[in-house]
Amino acid sequence: MKENDWKSRLGVMYSTNPEFQYNTGEEEEADTLPKDKQLLRVSLDKRNRGGKVVTLITGFTGTSADLTTLGKLLKVKCGVGGSAKDGEIIVQGDLRKKVLDILQKEGYIKSRII
Repeated sequence: MKENDWKSRLGVMYSTNPEFQYNTGEEEEADTLPKDKQLLRVSLDKRNRGGKVVTLITGFTGTSADLTTLGKLLKVKCGVGGSAKDGEIIVQGDLRKKVLDILQKEGYIKSRII
């Protein structure tokens, strides 16, 4: 998309402030913390899943690309499906111990099961 796209500025009046920046509504993502500083919590979740049990990994601080990469790694190593969005990783099934072992081998030493 162009830098000076007029559609993104619809409804905005002219500003005489030379340092004015248009608010596009996009938020900057936080930088990803190092693996040894991440405090990941591994838990079992049954709510709103249609009776299915999932392993929920929360507490990830970083970009959505890094979250997706970690989610894919966990899903591949466990051999199951799942998703990674909104700062959470969902792995299908009760795999808390296996996920914790994988996270610790990858360098997430502060990970724990709740």
